[in-house]
Amino acid sequence: MVKLNKIYTRTGDGGTAGLVDGSRASKAGLRLTAIGEVDEANCAVGVALTLVEGATADRLTRIQNELFDLGADLATPGEMEGALRIVPRQVERLEEEIDAMNADLAPLTSFILPGGSPAVAALHLARAVVRRAERAAVALAEAEQLNAQALAYLNRLSDHLFVAARWEAAHAGGDVLWQPGATRQN
Repeated sequence: MVKLNKIYTRTGDGGTAGLVDGSRASKAGLRLTAIGEVDEANCAVGVALTLVEGATADRLTRIQNELFDLGADLATPGEMEGALRIVPRQVERLEEEIDAMNADLAPLTSFILPGGSPAVAALHLARAVVRRAERAAVALAEAEQLNAQALAYLNRLSDHLFVAARWEAAHAGGDVLWQPGATRQN
């Protein structure tokens, strides 16, 4: 359980942040960059959540909680007994939801432009922010040991958000398709 009585501690004034194991890391380092990108992804998912209802809202609410789990995973370097880690079941659940949403969708015939409705645009933005978080986590994994499920989760989550955007678009008039070279003659 987290208990925060005071928001500012001044311990980070020198450019470091505390990790779960008690160590400190540079706020400009790979680990804190990855944690920050996951935090931003969670915020983007939160924006999308304000624009959707029903099953999509339920899924995004769960995903926001899992992104906090992921942040805790990234904030725990090395092996630590009892550490909160992303587990295979969380990745599998994303895959199951992708498959269920995708079953209702027509096959893609073009790349999709991120728009059509506020909800669809927000889901695509969240997808792009998750991809950036994934790149930051991959950079961290190339430098230090990282839970492989954390990387799999981020990879699958961006796919999940893409399909969720398509699913929402299908219920709001359809995908906005890219038209290659459509404006070259104008």
